[in-house]
Amino acid sequence: MTSVSTPARQAAADPRRAKAKAGSTGWFFATPFLVFFGLFLVVPLGIGLWMSFTDTSLTGAGGSSFVGLDNYTEAIGDSQVWRTLGNTVWFTVLSSVPLVLVALVMALLVYTGMPGQWLWRLSFFASHLLPVAVVYQVWNMLFQPDRGMLNGLLDLVGIDGIGWLTDESYAMWSLALVTLWWTVGFNFLLYLAALQAIPDHLYEAAALDGAGALRRLWSVTLPQLRRTTVMIAVLQMMASLKVFDQIYLLTRGGPDGATRPILEYIYDTGFTNYRLGYASAISYVFFGVVIILSLAQLKIFSRRED
Repeated sequence: MTSVSTPARQAAADPRRAKAKAGSTGWFFATPFLVFFGLFLVVPLGIGLWMSFTDTSLTGAGGSSFVGLDNYTEAIGDSQVWRTLGNTVWFTVLSSVPLVLVALVMALLVYTGMPGQWLWRLSFFASHLLPVAVVYQVWNMLFQPDRGMLNGLLDLVGIDGIGWLTDESYAMWSLALVTLWWTVGFNFLLYLAALQAIPDHLYEAAALDGAGALRRLWSVTLPQLRRTTVMIAVLQMMASLKVFDQIYLLTRGGPDGATRPILEYIYDTGFTNYRLGYASAISYVFFGVVIILSLAQLKIFSRRED
């Protein structure tokens, strides 16, 4: 019977040892991230899920007892949950569509070689760097009914002033406008990076075939941006569904709850009414809605791409 020599065995074992060593090195460098990921995401998710099945109060009075699905049953039957969820979805529709389209137009304008590109890039992206407190101060002054610049411009052309934040017909549109101005710079940057990654030979081939600028845009640029558009649309929808800061500062959910998002209702339930258990249950109901909408959006986009 033929036996394998010791050097041959070592040669066969070396790739396995190198692979095992590389794997252990990778886990070593990933350990700090995994520790923080577990402490600040997995553990809070687990605690929040358990809390949603209890009647935990922020005051700590009466202890914390297990109530099963009572919180979820109450949340499903709570009219405020569905109203605030409807407000959140409506805001998502109003803000997400222009945040994708306007970002695309801005990126195309810069990519086509406008004079002073560095200035345009800075101008388009600078607002995204502002903290929400600054955004609130700027737009709160613009929306002032008596001294605001927007109503001042309307007055110059003979149009009565608008209650931008106090009229139910305009409040949500005004908040969508604020969000567009504040956050469009990030989507603009993603589109600009995607445009710069399109191979030049595609445009050269289209030009040789006699395609004009609009035809190259429709047949080359937009198809090449399809995956980027899907990514931006999904990320933007998830971000808009989680809206809280600008609405809370500008309208506090008013007028008459017309702009109150579900996250503000969760905040008020948990930290104003002290019902942490019920607030946790609403959070998980909302989490389920976000997951369903995200999967549906990905499914729709994937079908269109196919």
